[in-house]
Amino acid sequence: MEVNVLSLGPIGANCYILIKGDKCLIVDPGAEPETIEQYLSEKNVTPIAILLTHAHFDHIGAVDELRKKYDIDVYLHEAENDWLKDPMLNRSILFFGEDHAVKTADPDHHITVGKWELGGFQFEVRHTPGHSPGSVSYVFHDEKFVICGDTLFKQGIGRYDLPEGNYDQLMDSIYSELYSLDDDYVVYPGHGPQTTIGLEKKENPFTL
Repeated sequence: MEVNVLSLGPIGANCYILIKGDKCLIVDPGAEPETIEQYLSEKNVTPIAILLTHAHFDHIGAVDELRKKYDIDVYLHEAENDWLKDPMLNRSILFFGEDHAVKTADPDHHITVGKWELGGFQFEVRHTPGHSPGSVSYVFHDEKFVICGDTLFKQGIGRYDLPEGNYDQLMDSIYSELYSLDDDYVVYPGHGPQTTIGLEKKENPFTL
């Protein structure tokens, strides 16, 4: 599998394009749909689904445009079902103001904990709340990596001071759902550079 990252939008959210053959999954298309479309065209791949780690505005801004263009479904945890269409919940109204708030149609499916297979892509979904109630992490065991949204960063952790954030939940998610992975698993976060589980166990000042 080929893992590609695009840093998009005003605060540089990571959008991941996971490619197998001529198909791909789009994870967290936060902004700049035209940039994503151009990238897919250059790679000559067809997206089969949009997976969301959570529904804050910086991770969902290009969802509707891509969903309509490629006629693909969007997957999100049910705890944030209403966040796509509610600018107060997805926090876009506070960042952009009412005129440019992000309003997106409801998810097509609720992502649930457990093993998944979509179009030849096999992965495990782990519920990792704390940054937000519906935060999930996508674990690709065969390729040994995890896309964890804003739960864990290189030498950092996700914010928990936003509405419905919770520090205790966040730390439990990191220790029980992420640090339980092998040390050589690559961590692809919602912002910033990649890291590994082993490095974060040793060097992350927030979890030592």
